[in-house]
Amino acid sequence: MTVHSGSCLCGAVKFEVQGSFDSFYLCHCQHCQKDTGSAHAANLFSQSAKLTWLAGEGAVTPFTLPGTRHSKSFCKLCGSALPSTQLEGVLVVPAGCLDSRLSMVPTAHIFISSRAAWDVELGELPEFVGLPE
Repeated sequence: MTVHSGSCLCGAVKFEVQGSFDSFYLCHCQHCQKDTGSAHAANLFSQSAKLTWLAGEGAVTPFTLPGTRHSKSFCKLCGSALPSTQLEGVLVVPAGCLDSRLSMVPTAHIFISSRAAWDVELGELPEFVGLPE
């Protein structure tokens, strides 16, 4: 069985996910842009994987945008995105909160009609190992 570990930025929350992911979506909807402060959210979805909180479960704060199905969980101490079980029968795990290596690549871009205007041809930009000087 596949096991992934993860945590928040400050380290207060630690978790484990046992099982496999069904899909890995890069969501460009406006809600995900607001959630991440970026062009898209990178979320893994599973209908069968099991989430176990190893530390800091009390710091995990769920949020559902009123009038929508859009939900997320985050660390109330550092604000990091964390796994959510708010969609019935679906575990949603932000890919960036995993500490273990993920071999799965994104399945698809979704809600591209909301794609940020500046989120085009990014593969042509220069790349740096760290902060450019």
